[in-house]
Amino acid sequence: MNHWKQLRIPLLAVNFAAAVFVLGKSIFEPTIATLTPFDFPPDVSLPQWLSVESKSLKVVNKDTEAGSTFLVGRHYQYLQNNYPLDIEMRYVVRTEGEVNNFIREHPLIQSSPPEEELSGKVIHRRGIGFSVLFIHQERAYLSACINPRGESTVTREQFIQNQDIYDTQLTRLLPVLLGRESWRDNRCLWTYMSLPLQENSSPEQAYSVLEQAWESWHEWWSQNFPKI
Repeated sequence: MNHWKQLRIPLLAVNFAAAVFVLGKSIFEPTIATLTPFDFPPDVSLPQWLSVESKSLKVVNKDTEAGSTFLVGRHYQYLQNNYPLDIEMRYVVRTEGEVNNFIREHPLIQSSPPEEELSGKVIHRRGIGFSVLFIHQERAYLSACINPRGESTVTREQFIQNQDIYDTQLTRLLPVLLGRESWRDNRCLWTYMSLPLQENSSPEQAYSVLEQAWESWHEWWSQNFPKI
């Protein structure tokens, strides 16, 4: 019995050290969790819009935005009174969520004349998050990162702040220790919505349509975010 008492403290110390090691590895090496295979569903319902087409997007990875990796993508198209809405979705991992960098690498943006600059405005809606709105070649756009938890973001600072608030909650400690999740979840669903500017209508009117569609779209994907 005395021998067991002598060994108890060293054993507890070893167990504690092992737990701290696993936690530290989970925090500083987010790849500890293996990503579950994911592909975008062919059909996603969008209230007040008719789904007309859905197709896979070819994903091209470049060493641009802090090592972000695009795994899969899909293009959805909807109609409302013959008014088309296009939505591109890309599943991004190992990212810092800088949406402007994503946009600059988009094929349509890259093919634009060099002198054409993008001028967007970032907005925030309570319960949804941040998004950026801009006009490009007679189309209105809305873009944002849908995060695994919390609100949508546009900038690296917003993305990290969202992680600080929602990823580091103590309720997530057990799945992190078990290697089922990463302490800081560096994933997002990059959303790229657009529609053509109608004749005799202002950009603000197009933005209003995009924001209404975005509200429903964000809600659906927040509830159906890919599992790790």
